[in-house]
Amino acid sequence: MLARVRTFIHETREELGRVTWPSREELLGSALVVFVGVALLASYISVCDFVLSKTARLLLR
Repeated sequence: MLARVRTFIHETREELGRVTWPSREELLGSALVVFVGVALLASYISVCDFVLSKTARLLLR
């Protein structure tokens, strides 16, 4: 069991050494795109919820 864990850790470190990591600028740019996308989607869902709520209240009056 211990040998399998050591092998797993060794192979994991080797694999992480082969990974091409993004630069700081690429990472910040990607994070900004994600944050803006989430904010736009949240805004859209909020507006749709508001409009549908008002419509339902008017119809159920």
